[in-house]
Amino acid sequence: MDLLVVGDGFIPGSYYHDALGVLPADRQGLLSLRDIPLEGEKAQQHAAQAIMEVKGPAGVPSSAAMLAAMPGAQVLGLHFAPVGVDVIEAAGGSLQLISVARAGLENIDVAAATAAGIGVVPAMGRNAGAVAELQIGMILAETRNIARADASIKSGGWRKDFPGARVEIAHSTVGMVGFGHVGRIFAQRISGFGPTLLAYDPYASAESLAESNVSKVDDLTELFARSDFILVQARLSPQTQRFIGAEQFGAMKPSAYFLNIARSRLVDYDALYDVLADGRISGAALDVFDDEPLPADSRWRSLDNVTMTTHFGGDTEGTNIQSARMVVAAAAEFAATGRVAAAVNGKELGWA
Repeated sequence: MDLLVVGDGFIPGSYYHDALGVLPADRQGLLSLRDIPLEGEKAQQHAAQAIMEVKGPAGVPSSAAMLAAMPGAQVLGLHFAPVGVDVIEAAGGSLQLISVARAGLENIDVAAATAAGIGVVPAMGRNAGAVAELQIGMILAETRNIARADASIKSGGWRKDFPGARVEIAHSTVGMVGFGHVGRIFAQRISGFGPTLLAYDPYASAESLAESNVSKVDDLTELFARSDFILVQARLSPQTQRFIGAEQFGAMKPSAYFLNIARSRLVDYDALYDVLADGRISGAALDVFDDEPLPADSRWRSLDNVTMTTHFGGDTEGTNIQSARMVVAAAAEFAATGRVAAAVNGKELGWA
């Protein structure tokens, strides 16, 4: 089966070729892989994805090289490449599966794919470990002022006074908004610090929470009121867009910290900015923003009680290798069985 892969600055084509070698013995030889590079530099590719997270795949132009390579492709594997109606039509009816190396599908026109009888498979949980570890790093960086002290020393100073409460994870309550792949791994890796763990997630089973020693909280605002650290781990959907706002931030302790390593559109960032600028909570750590990269005159750059990173929560070598393997494994599953269990539109296509 012909597998066309679009490599990029995060997951190059070589990673997918390497993934062929770790397929189970009974699925070796099922795929013929060819790859093309996504145009642009790594930063440009990420900026285009930020646009697609708001506007969908039509928000950025399709690559001429990708359109030219589509004829004959039966499976399309990719990470950040846009897949709109034009890409689907360029395949000339050969395309049967789109295997995506990320959990979010904002760069894929899923409705158009479904209408054409094409399965769409995300790589669910592929970067959960990386995101969980960055959350731990951001907690430590923000509460212990690691980045601020480093910046002071490098600029010739020796800063000792910092904003926010002096707290340790060991004596704290960590509240998780959402308890899925990231939550389970985070709970495991933070357990050595010994915090109390809470979670708000209407869909999390009692069994999965108990296995991770996490107590369920049924009200979102109550979770904010009880926690010393709030971590956003929910998936973005029409129901969760901007569902964290002034009410929740108003319930937080003055000594508490807020972290978002998930999606910016889960949060009312105007309300978050207000409580930080007013000093009504101790601080925040953010990896995601509505405008990426942040403009030079962004108001966020002026806050002293925020630690920021450049939306790289899932960008580790291990995550990128695992993502390529999941793409290839899904393609091999389809080649062997004619369906993929993890397809988001499997029910519509009669695969479920």
